Amino acid sequence: MRVLGIEGTAWCASAALYDAETDSVLIESDPYEPDSGGIHPREAAEHMSEAIPEVVDRVLTAAEAEHGPDAVDAVAFSRGPGLGPCLRIVGTAARALAGTLGVPLVGVNHMVAHLEIGRHRSGFDNPVCLNASGANAHLLGYHDGRYRVLGETMDAGVGNAIDKFTRHVGWSHPGGPKVESAAAEFAETGSGESGADSVADLLDLPYVVKGMDFSFSGISSAANDAADDGVPVEEICFSLQEHVFAMLAEVSERALSLTGADELVLGGGVAQNDRLREMLAAMCEVRGADFHAPEPRFLRDNAGMIAVLGAKMAAAGDTVEISESAVDPSFRPDQVPVTWRSGESVARGRAGGGPGTAGRDSEADRRGAEATVTVEGTGGDRRVIKRREEKSYRHPELDRTLRRDRTVAEARLTSEARRAGVPTPLVYDVDLANTTLTLQHVGERDLATALDERRTEAVGRHLARLHDAGIVHGDPTTRNVRVSPDRAAAARGDAEGAETSGESSAAPETYLIDFGLGYHTGHVEDHAMDLHVFEGSVRATATDPEPLIAALESGYESVGDDEVLDRLRDVADRGRYR
Repeated sequence: MRVLGIEGTAWCASAALYDAETDSVLIESDPYEPDSGGIHPREAAEHMSEAIPEVVDRVLTAAEAEHGPDAVDAVAFSRGPGLGPCLRIVGTAARALAGTLGVPLVGVNHMVAHLEIGRHRSGFDNPVCLNASGANAHLLGYHDGRYRVLGETMDAGVGNAIDKFTRHVGWSHPGGPKVESAAAEFAETGSGESGADSVADLLDLPYVVKGMDFSFSGISSAANDAADDGVPVEEICFSLQEHVFAMLAEVSERALSLTGADELVLGGGVAQNDRLREMLAAMCEVRGADFHAPEPRFLRDNAGMIAVLGAKMAAAGDTVEISESAVDPSFRPDQVPVTWRSGESVARGRAGGGPGTAGRDSEADRRGAEATVTVEGTGGDRRVIKRREEKSYRHPELDRTLRRDRTVAEARLTSEARRAGVPTPLVYDVDLANTTLTLQHVGERDLATALDERRTEAVGRHLARLHDAGIVHGDPTTRNVRVSPDRAAAARGDAEGAETSGESSAAPETYLIDFGLGYHTGHVEDHAMDLHVFEGSVRATATDPEPLIAALESGYESVGDDEVLDRLRDVADRGRYR
């Protein structure tokens, strides 16, 4: 099968021919480059109207010269997300071409194409994918017939966040390569020391990670302020990269930890940055995970990825009638039925049996996203030794600050939450020099492997009590809740258990752990974000998440503030392209 793909979601007019038999891809592209500032939608659309026919003609001419008049078996096009005026031009061209050639039409989600080209080129079976592009930044994993959003930016895409700074200092689009070059220059000269081990100094910029979600708006503004204060632009570029890419590496590691996956694929235009790839490769090496970033021609916006995914979809019979092929500027990747693949879920080790539920390796279970955990003692005397290890991918200064601050926060908030009536482990010892905590061993397994409505309802009550005490957990995923048998219920053979009513005097069945991302606040927005993070981890890994989420919110409502649940709807709608 040979598929002609057309891409033009924002700035790059591109056409490609993919030959599935030989796995070869011919790509012709013509990018839009504004004279100043960022992408102007009207100018971008004008560029598409001129460039799309030209790149399509070049590819079609080459295809027919090699394969004859029947060179194309299907036409695939970017259906969204993207700029509406650009998408409509691409859609019109694709419909006209499919109709003229008399071949099927395939509508492709641009972001899923970024993921699938990485999976295709790497040969990985079931990776977590980090999409790092101009207007987007999110983590995706395949689960039960769709790609689920494991985490995403809550405001700007990563490329847009960087471009916001470069526009502020007067650099033209695209700003990413200019920031990379300036950062590399400062890395060579900015340490003030000589020697191979010298490391350039780092500015103090916002670092915002909430579970597997993240935010870039604050760091863009802080970088702009630094420029206004006269800080050398090269120094800002270095610190901007180190913070932004460390955030992406951290949430990627959190996604690997949550799902139990051991493969990571990087996609999107920002993925061309050497420093980002270096960070992710270093993180994966330590975890024993495989990492792949496709060659640059498949990272920037390109029709090759559209043609490759289009071929997979066409082979699965996933085509679209011309009358039903309207573009969608807000087309989210988790809206796409994945018809071209099946098999194991990325969420390994979850409850319920079936494909993708093989138990985790016991040692892997003891290595979280940011710490190694060992258990000492036996029976009721067991203690957990939790050490936040150095992260080689992070700048040493940033790494020291994060590990120390999170160790302090976890010790303090774990104890404060317990005093507020939330089941948490006892804190026995704090060793700040080694960023190590000694904690009571609680529960027998993670909630991720034992999800049910009763337990998620209990989590809702715990979070409500936590918020009532003015504390935000910061990372309440199903991996940060420990569960154990309800001893009172087990003694009397009651399967429901007393915790359902919240009145049992027996040991709790669910415990909140890992408060390292927590902080004090009474803001409704932050409390709602806690619920959003937990619900995201459920949606990413559960076969039927809605009853579990309803139970969580019911538990929260029984104890907490209704305003938080109202705000939760706003927070959920704030993700990209909702």
